[in-house]
Amino acid sequence: MTLLDPLADAMSSIYNSELVGKPEVIIAPASSLIERVLQVMQLKGYIGEFEQIDDGKSGRFRIQLMGRTNKCGVIKPRYPVKRDGFERFEKRYLPAYNYGILIVTTPQGVMTHNDAKSRGIGGRLLAYVY
Repeated sequence: MTLLDPLADAMSSIYNSELVGKPEVIIAPASSLIERVLQVMQLKGYIGEFEQIDDGKSGRFRIQLMGRTNKCGVIKPRYPVKRDGFERFEKRYLPAYNYGILIVTTPQGVMTHNDAKSRGIGGRLLAYVY
């Protein structure tokens, strides 16, 4: 099995495990990008605690699920967004105004679209969660 997009595999694993009501999910392989996306999701209350497990290869994440994620996924292609261009993508990927988050990678790190708007910076879209 070849992994073409580990972030997409991680997000679909979280979504599928939430659908069936599992208390936790294990994601492999681990990467620093996936870790930063998980930190944003944890900060906003979509997932619980997560830990990185060293298996001698690329590693894994064990994530506690809280049942608060209705849908999550990656945004492909990773569109570049200017600091005032988030509204168009909010309408496309989120179901309602002020409901859910877009996860963006910026020169100042991975953050939500609301944080990027308040700081006045743009970036590239990675994922959505609501």
